[in-house]
Parts: sequence; structure tokens; C-alpha cells
Amino acid sequence: MRLVRKGSPARRPGRLLPAALLAAVLAACGTQGTLSQEVVDRARASGAAPDLIYAVELDGYRILEQSAGGVGEEGFGVRYAPEDGAGDPVELRVDRGSFNDDLCASTPVSGGDGGGAVRCERDGDGWYRTDGVRQDYTVVRGDHFVRLAAAVGQVGRDALREAVLGARPAVGDGAGEGTPAPPPTAVPRGDLPTTGDGAPYNPVGPGG
Repeated sequence: MRLVRKGSPARRPGRLLPAALLAAVLAACGTQGTLSQEVVDRARASGAAPDLIYAVELDGYRILEQSAGGVGEEGFGVRYAPEDGAGDPVELRVDRGSFNDDLCASTPVSGGDGGGAVRCERDGDGWYRTDGVRQDYTVVRGDHFVRLAAAVGQVGRDALREAVLGARPAVGDGAGEGTPAPPPTAVPRGDLPTTGDGAPYNPVGPGG
């Protein structure tokens, strides 16, 4: 029998997903930092612009593929679930537009209720923000920005920063940053000789 000293609050266990639910969540997850073609196609079909579909790598988290999709007019969003089932998912958002010091202080932290004051810090190539409950890190990439948000204390600030700085486009369709698709391969023809001028070889059959 566990005794609790009078006047001392009992320690609350960390929030864990039931085993069955955890198994279902992990079954719906992809690899740690790669979006499957099916997820990319679904995101594009839901309105996400190809150049705004990104992926990150965050140690201890896996992509929750069911959450991937378009956000707003052409933005993209996806969540990453903790592999051990403890804590809340981390959210990746990519939107068209810019971000600066003024917006940093006036924009609510992602996932927050907007009630707390936002503390904003310029941190290297991006911005770190927190309202005491939620935190996010934002970087600008050309005409859009990439943001990763998590609960305070669940993901370290340095880990959040490294994940965002390492974010990469999941679609390489000529947008400039993704891995381009390999060039089409010509289908080999059996009637082209390997020597000579390369003219098709058409042997004369019986009867001319």
C-alpha cells in the first residue's frame, strides 16, 4: 500500500498512451523523417503546394502520416508522435509568407490559446518563441517559413532548433531545394545494332 504524506501532493505519472492505442498510433506512423509518396500525394490533393511539403528529423519521434495535409490556402502541416507514447505530438507547419521580429512578438505561439504573453528571441537563423506552455522555432526559406512547435519541457530548445534548421522539402519537382527525380530512362530497342551507323536492323525473312 502506497502512503502519501499529509500536506504533500501525490506525484502524477507522466501521460502515457494505452498499449492498444500506442500500437495503433505507431502503426499509422512512417519512418522518422521521410514522407511516403502516398502522404505527399494526399497532401497535394488537399491543397498543399509542392514546395511547401517538408519533413524533419527529431530524435524519438516518428511521422504521424494520418495528420499530414494542406493547411490554409496552400500551406502544409504534419505531426510527429513520440515513439514511447509519452507526451503530445510535435507539429510541423509550413506557410507561404515572411516572418520578422515584429511578427515574432505579435503572433501567438503555435498550438497555444493566445492567452499568454509571447517571449520572442532571435536565435541564429531563426526565431525561438514561447508563451510558457508552448514553444516553437521558425526559419524563413525564400518566400515561405518553416515552424516546429512542441510543449515546453517535452522537447529541448536545441533539439527543436536543429530539427527546423535541418528541415528539407519532400518534393523535388524543380522547386529548387528538393531532390530532383531521376531523368527518364529510354526503353531499349531490340532492332538497333551495337555497331555501325545505328540504323534499325531489319533482316529479310524467307520469301523476301
